[in-house]
Amino acid sequence: MRNVGNDAPSFKTSDGSAGMNDFKTQRLNMVESQIRTNDVTDRRITKAMMDIPREDFAPASVRPLAYMDHDLVVRSELGPLPERALLSPMVFAQLVQLADIEPTDLVLDVGCATGYSTAVLARLAESVVGLEGDDALTERASTTLSEQGADNAAIVSGTLSEGRPDQGPYDVIILEGRVSDVDDAWRAQLNDGGRLVAIVGNQPMGKATRYVRHGEGWSRTVAFDASAPELPGFQQVRAFQF
Repeated sequence: MRNVGNDAPSFKTSDGSAGMNDFKTQRLNMVESQIRTNDVTDRRITKAMMDIPREDFAPASVRPLAYMDHDLVVRSELGPLPERALLSPMVFAQLVQLADIEPTDLVLDVGCATGYSTAVLARLAESVVGLEGDDALTERASTTLSEQGADNAAIVSGTLSEGRPDQGPYDVIILEGRVSDVDDAWRAQLNDGGRLVAIVGNQPMGKATRYVRHGEGWSRTVAFDASAPELPGFQQVRAFQF
């Protein structure tokens, strides 16, 4: 593993019961005011987001912001490394609900960053593969998931725009960020009837879109408008032709 030096995020944890109680209150407020009020009706999602401490997946410098209604930057843009962020809680919950995850599903979580999304998905699916392209984030995600007891999830390194075909095919693929288009090659990584969800667009506000594989083809449904940070590596992806 490469020496990441100052590019690696700091993940110091706070101690003291007052801080822990404050985060628990913020987590409850997040679920009640950001998730339930935005048509997220799957109780498995709200329970997972209520149980999993999002602050544990945040660098120390932004832990107080872990439950705000916006994307949470876990690595600022430094040199050749792009900015990375966790999707805002509302957008993430809506995207997960759009994927319609079953308890028997194998899920690929593309661009999992520090692993929060993978931890939530592990509560919904039989097993989850979290794909991350940065060594420092991969290592931290693996450590935090282990600490959370998510033994049905694994973090692997790789190029985000290529997916992870050697671990598939998958029942669900989630792209954790905005992409310009979804390439036809992703269909081969899905089982028949498998779903891929992503926020598609060239502007900060894109379209949350669900793709479903049907044999050698797939269908596309645009579900809602959503703002999300750009997922690295997808800028030049060839447009899917219908």
